[in-house]
Amino acid sequence: MTQHSMFSIETVAPKIRKVTFSNPPVNVVGADTVTQLVDVVDELSRDEQVQVVIFDSATPGYFFNHADLGQVPELLALNSADGTPTWVDLVTSLTSAPFVSIASIRGRTRGGGDEITLAFDLRYASREEAFFCQPEVAIGIVPGGGGSDRLSRLLGRDRALEAILTSQDFDADTAERYGWVTRAVADAELDNLVSGVAARIASFDKQSVLAAKAQINRSTLPPVADLRASWAEFAESVNWPGFQARVPQLGKAIAEIGLEEIEQNLGHYAGLINDTGISAVHSR
Repeated sequence: MTQHSMFSIETVAPKIRKVTFSNPPVNVVGADTVTQLVDVVDELSRDEQVQVVIFDSATPGYFFNHADLGQVPELLALNSADGTPTWVDLVTSLTSAPFVSIASIRGRTRGGGDEITLAFDLRYASREEAFFCQPEVAIGIVPGGGGSDRLSRLLGRDRALEAILTSQDFDADTAERYGWVTRAVADAELDNLVSGVAARIASFDKQSVLAAKAQINRSTLPPVADLRASWAEFAESVNWPGFQARVPQLGKAIAEIGLEEIEQNLGHYAGLINDTGISAVHSR
């Protein structure tokens, strides 16, 4: 097993690896997370034996969560040598990786974490434990990591608008019906389903698997130029007055109500926090 501070890589079978994310208490995604995940994807991509990679979480209640608001400047400062935002490099390297990525989703999957999850090839969700949300509009910014670009292709225009403009939490059954995830299953069945799919794909010839993936990528993925544009728009939006006013109110809500309660029900609370106060939060 290879160990990074937030990610561990386990050899499940000769052609299958499992990458487990752990950033307690709530698995937020920061600049340090992105940097480490870039290294993980690069390491797995260079291993010619790897054909399937399962991504899961060791933090109960959370898969890949939203961006760490305290690290937004660091996230925006991450760029590759050619000037491409590191985030764009990460999600495009995932979709083009020389392996099939499978998300085994238990827990909340929101914002930037959802945008990473949308870059995985297959997404299987626990019916009882998985929830999905793009909360950016509710806090005065826009998605920047590919959420708008990918959800519009997966869900269609109107459902993507609903997901992004309402900033609500969506349960796994709704996510499955909308096309947000590949399939939602009972939590007790999730591990066996993911293991079975991984083993079946790993049993096939790697050349044919990757060639088929490349064909589907060609027909379905957003252009990299669109991902760059969305990232630039996100970077601009963090300076908008609405976001600057709402962030302190969110901080006050967390201090008053508690991080766990806010994070468990972020879709609800994000819709109640405004730029003048948090009194409406108490209506829950």
